[in-house]
Amino acid sequence: MTEFKDHFSRGSAQYATFRPGYPDALFDWLAAQTVRHDLAWDCATGNGQAARGLARRYAHVVATDASQGQLEHAVAHPRIEYRVAPAEQSGLAAASVDAVTVAQALHWLPLPLFFAEVDRVLAPGGLVAVWGYSLLSVSSSRIDQELRRFHHDIVGPYWPPERTMVDNHYRGVAFPFDEIAVPPFALEQWLTREGLEGYLHTWSATDRYRAARGEDPVDQIAPVLHTDWPDSQEARLIRWPLFVRAGRRR
Repeated sequence: MTEFKDHFSRGSAQYATFRPGYPDALFDWLAAQTVRHDLAWDCATGNGQAARGLARRYAHVVATDASQGQLEHAVAHPRIEYRVAPAEQSGLAAASVDAVTVAQALHWLPLPLFFAEVDRVLAPGGLVAVWGYSLLSVSSSRIDQELRRFHHDIVGPYWPPERTMVDNHYRGVAFPFDEIAVPPFALEQWLTREGLEGYLHTWSATDRYRAARGEDPVDQIAPVLHTDWPDSQEARLIRWPLFVRAGRRR
């Protein structure tokens, strides 16, 4: 078993509250790519956001995470079985899984070992899909500029090195499957200003900045947020472009 670097257990409750959900259109597309809909495996499930989307389309979902803290905040669902397990040791039977997914977490996994496990458990005709999302955008150029400054300059030095894989949209990842084309998807969610600030506090870099410097980095962009978004309870549409790689066993 590889060493698990837990960047998220400490903020599990915040993560469950403020992290955005994934669009139904993505799960509809995933389900359309598999003939069978008996079993799906959502690896590094966190609090089960992707697992819940799968559960509306697959009879049974095994949702694993190496972080017990994350699973303690997962939402129960009759079709989801949550398990504490490393990515490379799912505990699933060989050739049993119709769909394997990893949502915004591939960069934390031991890739060769995980991909070998995917190859072992995928059923004939099964699909593996991994995705993440780009930096969010608000309907304000000033706020978007501040969000870029926050991401790149303020907390940028505190991102774990694995985060560069997200910035590169997983393009540099050796993906040992027969890759298929994926249509464009985007994650959209209405958030209040307080919700946006809560989301920024779920970033691992924000947490590492706070631990190292003893102050909240969100305070540095608060003046612009409060000026351009004066009503903290006004909801605005936030958009995250998704990037997806998907394929089948070779």
